[in-house]
Amino acid sequence: MIIGQNLRLKTSCVFALLCSSFLTVSAVQAQNNNNNIGGFQLRVVGGVLVDSDGVVRSATKDDRAGVLREMREQIIQPGGKIAATTPMRMISLAKLQAEIEKSITSGEPIADEVRFLAGLQRIEYVFVYPERHDIVLAGPAEGWRVRDDASVVGVTTGRPVLQLEDLITAFRTVDASRDNAISVSIDPTPAGEVRLRKFLSQLRTGPGFDPSQVENGMKEAFGNQIVTLTALPTDSRMAQTLVAADYRMKCLAMAIEDSPVAGLPSYMEMIRDGGKANGTQPRWWMACDYDSILKSEDGLAWKLTGLGVKAMTAEQLVDSQGGRTNSERQNKLAQRWADQFTAKFDELCTQNVAFGDLRNVMDLNVIATVIAAHQLDATAGLDLSLLNGKSKSLETPSRPVAKTIAAHCSFVSGRAGWTVSASGGVEINPWRVVSEQTKSDESVSIVRQKAGQNDNWWWN
Repeated sequence: MIIGQNLRLKTSCVFALLCSSFLTVSAVQAQNNNNNIGGFQLRVVGGVLVDSDGVVRSATKDDRAGVLREMREQIIQPGGKIAATTPMRMISLAKLQAEIEKSITSGEPIADEVRFLAGLQRIEYVFVYPERHDIVLAGPAEGWRVRDDASVVGVTTGRPVLQLEDLITAFRTVDASRDNAISVSIDPTPAGEVRLRKFLSQLRTGPGFDPSQVENGMKEAFGNQIVTLTALPTDSRMAQTLVAADYRMKCLAMAIEDSPVAGLPSYMEMIRDGGKANGTQPRWWMACDYDSILKSEDGLAWKLTGLGVKAMTAEQLVDSQGGRTNSERQNKLAQRWADQFTAKFDELCTQNVAFGDLRNVMDLNVIATVIAAHQLDATAGLDLSLLNGKSKSLETPSRPVAKTIAAHCSFVSGRAGWTVSASGGVEINPWRVVSEQTKSDESVSIVRQKAGQNDNWWWN
């Protein structure tokens, strides 16, 4: 996502060329009001905007203002038991589908408590109840509010709540993600790499040289970067979440944005006085990181454990034709930054909704894969055709597809010369997680026995 070339010029500044990406969507309502599970509150995802041409850009205060006003007029902060903070809230998938069916039949929009999955903030457990023909999802939850950044978050934690649309996308992406990981990559074109290298080679630097004076020329030479999405609907909210989270990570790495948490310096700060241009570029991406998936011996209780997300890094070589190949070299500073980002990730989720949303969709994809891989719906005798799309009666909103991201420049004073760095992405490989990290643990069966049941579709 942050891309370019490592070039050393005779000047004392570190330079980062970044594809400037904030993702939001224009107002898209489902064509049939019966299927309205999206709408105004989904225009802004992680503080980024996609225009009608697929160009990703920063969402301005004005971009958010109208959406925020509409959200606060229409989303009522919940009261009663659903507003309570609880370490364990259960959701019945059978009854959740029944609630959605009621809205479809009546022609009424789906209620906020359904769209926001009763305030769940993570999914930690899956319980199967064959005698009730049901599957129950469980995890921490609380009431929600609309924050100033036009995101829907928990009233006390500030973590984003899970959303029905992402749950549906996860169920409908299971088959596609079996052979190909769900991913986003934002990369420069080879022609842009070549143009930028030529442009920089013609610069004359010396005392008093101001790199900001050539910023526009560098942007024009480098051109827009290309957004590539795999194994998921490119017009989905989940796709937007992947792009937004990747962008925000690179903004922190390259000092485009100040870190919202203490103890996480930018990569640019790290290399300012010690970095060396060696012909390689660091690349960062985020991937699933669960300690394990625990299951009971009878396969009726499952638990996700671990942070859920980690940052990874590798070096890439850029040849004279703009092509990229992986390098065996290890960039210790890039790895240190990735490790610090991972250590601070849980705290970042409370400050920037893009990161919390990413972890939510990772949880949802892993859970959907657990259900599919082990045929838990068949074990439960539960027809999930409404959620998985086989019934064709519930559609998700279609949003503008992110296609390109424009370049943006940042400068940091230092001794290392100019650094133009690096591409990135997000990878979610739920089938590998489920196949490699599952192990038996009877403690989850005890939690299942204590979960209980309720006439409502959710309960604490």
